[in-house]
Amino acid sequence: MSANESWAKIFSDYHIDKHDFEQSPFRITAEQIKRACQNFTETGEKEVRILCKQDRREDRPKVFIERGLFLLPIKNGEYVIIKGQGYVDIPPIESTQEFYVSKLDFKLDTATVGNSEMQHLDFAYAASLIRTFMEDDGLVLTIRGRKYTPVFSFKVGRHLINVQSVQTEVDAGYEGRRQVVLVEAKAAKTSNVIIRQLYYPFRQWQAHTQKHVVTLFFDKSGDTYCIWEFRFTDVDNYNSIELVKSGRFRIRSDA
Repeated sequence: MSANESWAKIFSDYHIDKHDFEQSPFRITAEQIKRACQNFTETGEKEVRILCKQDRREDRPKVFIERGLFLLPIKNGEYVIIKGQGYVDIPPIESTQEFYVSKLDFKLDTATVGNSEMQHLDFAYAASLIRTFMEDDGLVLTIRGRKYTPVFSFKVGRHLINVQSVQTEVDAGYEGRRQVVLVEAKAAKTSNVIIRQLYYPFRQWQAHTQKHVVTLFFDKSGDTYCIWEFRFTDVDNYNSIELVKSGRFRIRSDA
């Protein structure tokens, strides 16, 4: 992994390996990362965006894994390195696969072209699978793409983290009469994901609505569409995430 050497140098240059993570997270900027990695030649060894993309536990560089650390953005160009559990498991769905009959009365020819997470999610919504899973026939697509968070704070363990204007991306957000449903989608199976991808949008949209905000994780593997609903039992606790329900479906069209 090209990030291993880069992060080893970053840790060495800023004496991060001597930092007491039990006392506090370590704050680091994009400029510091660039400076430490300026002499590396490969893009993956020096590009801040790539070095800080650690969406799964196994994406973390060796120095993070060995010390039980993970990375969170707190501001544009600023991050904290934290000791703790940064990821949530996406458990296998043991229930029987359900055959779901699309509520469309015609076939979608274009939905079968390509293999992107957005395409699969759009098809599941068009077939009304998302509405059926959430037991809400009124859900309509209202959120998509990148936006910046408001100011908010939360705890990881006993450490207070303050966030200001961090860019988030929601693959799709749906609003009904009583709820807002946010979806993080993947095009292939994954066993875990960084909680931030669910938590930051959850906190962001909570600031804009009094409706109940729901977070879903979605993936498609082969012909199977899988959906997990998660919730945060304590809004201010990053690690209070828990699974509510899940299901796996094969969509059939009778049109």
